[in-house]
Amino acid sequence: MCANVFGALKSLFGKPFDGGKRMDHGSQQQQQHPAMIRLYEVQREVQSLGPQVCTFSGLKNEREYRRLERELTRLLLEVDQVDTEGRADLQGARKRAAQEVEGLLRYLEENATHPSRLAIEELSREAQGLVEQGVVEPQRAGGTAEISDELVDAVQELILRLTQVKTGGRVPLRKARYRALTRLCAVQDVIEGRTRQQTLPLSEDTHVAVQRINQVMMQVSGARSQLVALLMGLSGRDSCAHLSRVLTELLVELDALDVSGNAAVRNYRKQVVEEINGLLKHLDLEGEGDDTRRYDLAQNDSIRQIEAVRGRVGQLRGEVLRHCGVGDLFRPKPELQSLLTHLDQVDTARNPCIREARRRAVLEVQAVITFLDLREALICRQPGSNEPPQHRAVWMVLGSLSDLQAQVLCFNGKRADKSYILLEELLTKQLLALDAVDPQGDEMTKVARKQAVKFAQNILSYLDMKTDEWEY
Repeated sequence: MCANVFGALKSLFGKPFDGGKRMDHGSQQQQQHPAMIRLYEVQREVQSLGPQVCTFSGLKNEREYRRLERELTRLLLEVDQVDTEGRADLQGARKRAAQEVEGLLRYLEENATHPSRLAIEELSREAQGLVEQGVVEPQRAGGTAEISDELVDAVQELILRLTQVKTGGRVPLRKARYRALTRLCAVQDVIEGRTRQQTLPLSEDTHVAVQRINQVMMQVSGARSQLVALLMGLSGRDSCAHLSRVLTELLVELDALDVSGNAAVRNYRKQVVEEINGLLKHLDLEGEGDDTRRYDLAQNDSIRQIEAVRGRVGQLRGEVLRHCGVGDLFRPKPELQSLLTHLDQVDTARNPCIREARRRAVLEVQAVITFLDLREALICRQPGSNEPPQHRAVWMVLGSLSDLQAQVLCFNGKRADKSYILLEELLTKQLLALDAVDPQGDEMTKVARKQAVKFAQNILSYLDMKTDEWEY
């Protein structure tokens, strides 16, 4: 849309008016006509506002939206007031100018009210509610926030739901999704970091500097909750810059403490410094998302690496399925393992969309590996004459699941397709068949049934992932 707008403006007005260039008398008369001069002035203002409109990622109730709407409406009124004196050429130019301004107004409103933009806002509010209840309110009440596994899992689920919001390639929607994701991922990193490591204070009798380090630790604990509130827009008074200054001052103070000669205290101070640095790295999000390279990932090097791996996995998957179709077993597991290693080394640059793209690529590789493992196990299986019937029943289900997984691996349709519905039904039937198996106290059967259930669920999840129409 934005490219179309600027292209139309160029074709509408041509090069800006330049009184210093030579031209014939008729052309000079047209160029210097007051109406055309005014339309050129509108052109310059539209060209200035265009990039702002095309990257605005907010909602209609925001101040920036109202400013852009006000400026465009003013330009539209000024274009309407241009006196063309009945001349057809000036009337045509005025009409086209009005169409371009109206196009920007429509684009601005469409993005601010787009269902995907509203979905991003709804998920952001849901995240705010979770964080406020689980982290901010306990801190405000004078207590210490206890980070529960439920809160960590809920934040992770919201991140996944945000990555699945469709943007249709619109820059404002990509920008809004990226900004929401970066903040929520930063919150996730802060709260998960708190659950992973708890720096315990030393006894003040250990060293004269311990008392001050313990006091800094208390301030860091409060700063952590303050940071989470800032990231989620729950702190109206503070700013990232202010918190950054506070934490930096604490680093300077810690650095000035004399802890020489005591390894335990020196290590304690080091842990506190690492915690502060861990918080500081999330305080650069004020302008995050202004750089289009962060959320327009078509040319991103990490995405290119992931796509190259996915392309190779697709080739190997095709070869595996082709050999299975003729009763042979193609075993490219070493190369698949090397692809997993390569994906693990891809730099996500703290970008949640790249992180999700890598996660999905890993699942694609693992799906082929598990398919090969089961096929090989089925080929090598040599049941004894005294094998329990219930154990044999589990293996029969695994054989059916292997055939179904082959169909899932080559499935490229949508959820509304009949083949998708059929695959989902058949996989569900295999789960029911496993549920009906009675181990009768046989431990081997219990383990085999549990593994088969997990295998079937993984195939269902993979089928669901293949059809969720996720985008970068």
